[in-house]
Amino acid sequence: MQLNYEQQGNGDPVILIHGLFGDLDNLKSISRSLSENYTVVNLDVRNHGQSPHCDDMSYEAMANDVIAIADQEGFDTFHLLGHSMGGKIAMEIALRHPRRVRSLIVADIAPVAYDARHSDIIDALSKIDVDSLEGRQQADDALAETIDTKGVRQFLLKNLRKDNDKWFWRFNLKGLQDNYASLIGAPTSDGQYTGPVLFIRGELSDYVTEAHRDEIAQRFPRARPHTIEGTGHWLHAEKPEEFNQQVSDFLAKH
Repeated sequence: MQLNYEQQGNGDPVILIHGLFGDLDNLKSISRSLSENYTVVNLDVRNHGQSPHCDDMSYEAMANDVIAIADQEGFDTFHLLGHSMGGKIAMEIALRHPRRVRSLIVADIAPVAYDARHSDIIDALSKIDVDSLEGRQQADDALAETIDTKGVRQFLLKNLRKDNDKWFWRFNLKGLQDNYASLIGAPTSDGQYTGPVLFIRGELSDYVTEAHRDEIAQRFPRARPHTIEGTGHWLHAEKPEEFNQQVSDFLAKH
């Protein structure tokens, strides 16, 4: 699938992959920071942003999408950075194509299956009748019945767009709903990536815990951890300077 993506900078290639419900804007800060020294590709995952909609959202298929961009741009090898779901896609790529990945950075996600922690969000989004929607505030009010955190609602509402007086979700909500069981699962490859890996976690997040240590070590034996204090799952947005510095320092070594 031909994904929407942006490319900037010069140097060794680094590919950035955002998380569930997001788009390439989520990683703009790290993209700008890295573009001073690297060729940075920042993409919209299928069913997100301006990339095409489809029924299949397996991790294998999404990994192949990224490999297609690398092939198109002539990247024999590249660095990978992924946040949340994007981290799982990045891990899938490294496990399936280890010789092409120079290094891997995974932001606040582990190679394991999670519980259905986004079900309430998907249900809340599905209850909004966009065909009869009169404005963004009406959608926010509807989401607020289920989602207390204003920042989460604002993040989701970035995907609410208007065209010819008709509101629509830019992401493929039905596709996300239909594929949600696989999206919260672990990367599907049974391979191993022995290259350098950095797992960055938020101190206040429960996405990467001590319970995940063995699974990480089994698939990524050279992985090393770093915790950003005082941050949750959105660590790259909460403390961008520290996050960007950790990424830059790691890439410079590899």
